[in-house]
Amino acid sequence: MVFLHVTCRLAPLMAATAILAGCGGAAEKTTAPTPTPEPTPSPGLRFDRPHDNVLAPGASQALSVTVNPAPANTTATFTVSPSGAGSTAPVAAATINGIAGTTLSVSSGAAPGLTFRVSATATTGASDALTYYVRPTPQKLQVLVPAYFDASGTSSPWATLTTSAASYPNVRITAIANPNGGVLTSATTADSSLDTAITAFKGVTGTSNKVIGYVATASGSSGAISEADVKTTIDQYIRLYPGQLDGFFLDGMSVDGGRLSYFQNIYGFIKGRNPAFTVIGNPGTYPAAAYAGAADTLVTYAGNAAAYQGIDPQSGNTWVYGKDNGAQAMLVHTASTCSDMKEAVVNKANTPRMNTGMVYVTNLSIGAPWSALPTYWLQLLGTVDALNNGVAPPSC
Repeated sequence: MVFLHVTCRLAPLMAATAILAGCGGAAEKTTAPTPTPEPTPSPGLRFDRPHDNVLAPGASQALSVTVNPAPANTTATFTVSPSGAGSTAPVAAATINGIAGTTLSVSSGAAPGLTFRVSATATTGASDALTYYVRPTPQKLQVLVPAYFDASGTSSPWATLTTSAASYPNVRITAIANPNGGVLTSATTADSSLDTAITAFKGVTGTSNKVIGYVATASGSSGAISEADVKTTIDQYIRLYPGQLDGFFLDGMSVDGGRLSYFQNIYGFIKGRNPAFTVIGNPGTYPAAAYAGAADTLVTYAGNAAAYQGIDPQSGNTWVYGKDNGAQAMLVHTASTCSDMKEAVVNKANTPRMNTGMVYVTNLSIGAPWSALPTYWLQLLGTVDALNNGVAPPSC
């Protein structure tokens, strides 16, 4: 460039064309820089996430992985850990258009509550893994009804319970009777209308329906009800309704360890009165895992239908997979329509992930959600019956 500038200073002595040529009167041509090449994607592998990751012993599920990019002759090798939890077939699968598949089979001897992993590794070195949970083989769905309504008169919801039980005799209904607000310490006589209603309900031919007594364990005005008073209420139920009750519903159950021994003592007291009594505890949400030993069934959700859709036991409560689905119940209110009810029962409670075996859904809302049966009561029974028989639920 030094010589170029000197030549330009001599321009007056040169021909005009030479000046232009020497000083670059036309646009200067330069060589374009070599573009930086796009980075080559690192070889990746991804499981196509299955619909559910909770399986019963002996169950199987198809799995697939996508390898990207997938050079020629790429294979994916599948492993199960611990090895005794299950197996895959094939163990190694060649990719076709970047996809490799296998079938996972859970060991028939896998213990409920077991957590295991399925891993896949491609010959490219990429890998991915899934976490699985084993639950007991599910039992048929049941219906749990907070029958907190007056039993007198032919128009009582108790009468509807009885007639509908005859229409769906294969659906077990457990009704929660609630005389005196669940505190019977001073009761001297039974509710004769309730006694008659219980007899009719349990007497429907071909059914296995149950009635359990509502027991309050806490009072909004005075806090916890003493263990002695709760035991007195239980004994009063047994005395006033002899041979009529199949167990008790403990409302107001705690969720932390503070009152665990209280509920363990009450549970032991009830079983001491009759080992066949069913005990259902209602913390209304997932309690500490130890509470599963203080009741036969826990209501792990009591609330509105919208919030129920966000409930997930895999957010810290996978202990539920060590229990039968009948050990969990849900009580859902404010499900306005029959379709909302089906969403809560079919697409939520009945899924392996939720592992819930006792259900109740109503269109009634907070304030008095258990004061009557839902408008879609027969459709609720029909939906449960259909799920138990593996057929499509009735239309709304």
